[in-house]
Amino acid sequence: MHVHMIAKPASGSLLRYHKSIASFTSIRKASPLTFKSRFHRSAFVMGTNSKSEDEWRAILSPQQFRILRQKGTEGPNTGEYNHHDTSGVYSCAGCGTPLYKSSTKFKSGCGWPAFFDAIPGAVSRHEDRSMFMTRTEITCTACGGHLGHVFKGEGYDTPTDERHCVNSVSLNFKDE
Repeated sequence: MHVHMIAKPASGSLLRYHKSIASFTSIRKASPLTFKSRFHRSAFVMGTNSKSEDEWRAILSPQQFRILRQKGTEGPNTGEYNHHDTSGVYSCAGCGTPLYKSSTKFKSGCGWPAFFDAIPGAVSRHEDRSMFMTRTEITCTACGGHLGHVFKGEGYDTPTDERHCVNSVSLNFKDE
């Protein structure tokens, strides 16, 4: 068992200290398996469309908030865009930034929408050491919303040999 400690500040209000302990404890109890990946960044990655946690809660559904802001995952084969094949553009459900063109979507059989490339500059990559492994997380560059993960070298017949495995909840679609 690991014991995590927050040092009491030498100066500052006792109330602020107690709030940090309460926040730390509630995050730790809420999800011990994802605690490290959620807490080490404290405030999620923020781009130009940064909002407070309360602002995100006000504009996102509970499921969108869990996935986009808390780095959750929807179940396999449950997302509305997994078998979607209409021409158009997939945008971030959090901020509306265009992320993927339908021409880069392919059938991977993984249970989530798969793309072999993003619109240049729209998606950022970060090392993710949660779930007892190292993966590459992908986020919306503009707002920091969690999209999913990218996997390389799986042998798909695509120009990049990459699979961007994206949660449908993280996306909105617009026909061309």
